[in-house]
Amino acid sequence: MDNLNSRKVYLVLFALLLAVLSICGRSQKAVAQSSYELLPAPDLWYNSVDGIRIGGRLRGQQAGTFGDGPHRLNLGFWVGTKFPENPVSYYISFTEPINAISDFGSEANIQIESLFRTGFQQHGFAFNKRWQNGFNEENYKELAVGFRTEHRFDKDYLLYSQLWQTNWLYLTTFDFTMTADNSPGRYVLSFNADANMGGKYDSFLRGGVSFQQKVELSPSFTLYSKLYSGFATEQTAPEYLFMPGLKTARRWMDKGLTRARGTMPPSWLESGVVQVTGAGNIRGYLQQNVDQLNNGAAPLLTSFSTLNLELDYPNPLDKAIDDIPVVGSFLDLRSYVFFDSGTSLGVTDLEEDRLLSDAGLGFMFTLNIPDYLGKPRGLMIRYDIPFWVSHPVNEESFKFRSVLGIGAVISL
Repeated sequence: MDNLNSRKVYLVLFALLLAVLSICGRSQKAVAQSSYELLPAPDLWYNSVDGIRIGGRLRGQQAGTFGDGPHRLNLGFWVGTKFPENPVSYYISFTEPINAISDFGSEANIQIESLFRTGFQQHGFAFNKRWQNGFNEENYKELAVGFRTEHRFDKDYLLYSQLWQTNWLYLTTFDFTMTADNSPGRYVLSFNADANMGGKYDSFLRGGVSFQQKVELSPSFTLYSKLYSGFATEQTAPEYLFMPGLKTARRWMDKGLTRARGTMPPSWLESGVVQVTGAGNIRGYLQQNVDQLNNGAAPLLTSFSTLNLELDYPNPLDKAIDDIPVVGSFLDLRSYVFFDSGTSLGVTDLEEDRLLSDAGLGFMFTLNIPDYLGKPRGLMIRYDIPFWVSHPVNEESFKFRSVLGIGAVISL
């Protein structure tokens, strides 16, 4: 996108922000006696291009609203100490509730978001609506409909640049999530879709649906399952296409650990030790995917559907952690047997025609401590041992393999 079109995007976003602020004038009267508070916190991060990023984060809210009142602001600002071509980076989000269609636990809001960091920029807005019955915050439905523009402007931050293109995308987005309890246990149903409808890059459509189910078989054994299916048209940007053993490249931008090269040592990813969890999650095929990436190829698919199963069983170490005062409330250690299986839908030429499967043992360590601003700083680290894979390359199906995973395969 040229400079003129860039200015148009920023002007539209600024106009939307002014519109939201003017609409919220009515609600400002209701909170006239409340002060607006700004909660700052210092922040440090690191990647190979920026070096140490020095900055801070700021949360703004009406005093006493605890993050659910009007005029909610989240802001981050950093400077890279290596002074790269773009040394300054930022993130800003402004959220304004729509009181006319909001209720307790069932808020509707407009959110405006803009970010410029680690060689990637995104600007957009969304309408969000939540439905919650009663006081149970775990049972709800959420809908988000929005529009955003995004652009990868610097590939120096990427470990695998072949997974990205550098044109602007203009995306209309739709996300829906529903979670509640059914007779077997807790479930989560989610659906998302992105449609690129303008700019120099070809139009495309991409979507995904997943269903996760928890079944408590006994006080000691719990079965977790996940069905996932994703589809994209052949013209879809590479960062939105699927990989059997890794999260789509676009979703790597969601987490600080994977947003830029060097935050984690590149050798961890290049050796096939670390899995960036998401989408397919056929964990036994991580090494095959990484070998292709290291050779300059890309194991990209336009569709992929998977079944993930995890059977939790008791372990004495987790019980010992639970018995530790205070520490046991934010530390957890799961142990499980897993099975993964997946293949493509067979619609386009960029597909996997084999049924890829694996099985093994796994452990997941969870640490979740809210930071100074109350934001959860959760960390989930898995150690999986996929000792069997259905289609090995130059090795036996049964073999000791290990995968260190970032994030949970099944989130319940």
